[in-house]
Amino acid sequence: MSEEHKSRYRVADRLNDGASEKCAPSGVPIATLSGRPLLSNRGIPLNLDWVKQVRVNTSAVERRAQSHVARRTVKKEWQAAWHLRAISCMDLTTLSGDDTEDRVRRLCAKARQPIQQELRRQLQIEDLDIKVAAVCVYHRFVETAVRALEGSGVRVAAVSAGFPAGLSPVEERIAEIRRSVEAGADEIDIVITRALVFGGRWQELYDEIAEFKQACGQRHMKAILGTGDLLTLRNVARASFVAMMAGADFIKTSTGKESVNATLPVGFVMTRAIREYAQETGMAVGFKPAGGIRTAKQSTEWLALMKEELGTPWMKADLFRFGASGLLNDIERQLEHYATGRYSADYRHPIA
Repeated sequence: MSEEHKSRYRVADRLNDGASEKCAPSGVPIATLSGRPLLSNRGIPLNLDWVKQVRVNTSAVERRAQSHVARRTVKKEWQAAWHLRAISCMDLTTLSGDDTEDRVRRLCAKARQPIQQELRRQLQIEDLDIKVAAVCVYHRFVETAVRALEGSGVRVAAVSAGFPAGLSPVEERIAEIRRSVEAGADEIDIVITRALVFGGRWQELYDEIAEFKQACGQRHMKAILGTGDLLTLRNVARASFVAMMAGADFIKTSTGKESVNATLPVGFVMTRAIREYAQETGMAVGFKPAGGIRTAKQSTEWLALMKEELGTPWMKADLFRFGASGLLNDIERQLEHYATGRYSADYRHPIA
């Protein structure tokens, strides 16, 4: 592979660095924003004045989202490179009622090698260790995923805390988090109680998330806001700030079970909350859009949003993830089209 070709695929960035590294030691910067080094999020005391002063211009956000998708996108080899980047930021997910251990093992095999060997050869990327960032499963299948991914560098994420509704008693939700940690999960995706947002009960919401974070120990915690249920962008912004103040390592849009999941307007609101929080506290929080992201074009739109709003540190798995199940299929098809000039049938790229 030529040096120019390598640079286009950003070999120097090591696509999966963020997925394979453990939590950065306290005091070590994990990102920069406008030249300022940022530490991992340790949380801060709840600032109710900050939360209550949050305002969102909904029409302006919607116009910004419309203009974002209307722009020219990356093409040719640069598009292929962005698609590879999207794979490296993917939480490959199965959260169906009919999940089985065999399905989880097949998903883990795909996570280890998300691109078919022949396509890797055609793209001349055999020397890139391309794999997804994590596999996301129910608590029941954590041990199965841990065994299947051993030694791969792919992390195991468990949805806990009463997923997807978040309406179980708090004690049961905390116990489930602890069981997932004991089973070997590297990351915990918790779901907040949306009713606390509707009632403006910010102290209760803060305390709930802080308890979940404490139960996670050293594991990364992603706080699922359930944005499709929160009704207004102002609620989304306020819930984002409270989750970050309570110590969330990531804020995540959706469970994937709501009628409306990840949308670009919600993405702009949440990423700007992350930016404001970083500017005020010097701490970085990651972002995970989940649900409804099914095409390679959508993946480049989300990556472009992260680049424009937060910068390149948020284009790596340390601080950005896609929650996806069907997205990998379409990215593989687009990569095959780039390599061969032909689109393959969808059934040639099964996941599980």
